[in-house]
Amino acid sequence: MDKHQAQKQITTLKEILQKYSYEYYVLDKPTVPDAEYDQKLQELSKLEEQFPEFITPDSPTQRVGISPLMRFKK
Repeated sequence: MDKHQAQKQITTLKEILQKYSYEYYVLDKPTVPDAEYDQKLQELSKLEEQFPEFITPDSPTQRVGISPLMRFKK
């Protein structure tokens, strides 16, 4: 895979994973099984290992979860 293809695939995976995270953490309505999310996250992680120049702070590999639902109390 060349750099251009890798960058494109990384961008696509980040968008998909961010959508899945939003559905899971914010909407509390996941549309995919955890195994599918994990597989895509692993794929992204491997690509970022091969092409570290495309790692960005907003990548799902660089953070843990997102804000919890507002209905959860402290």
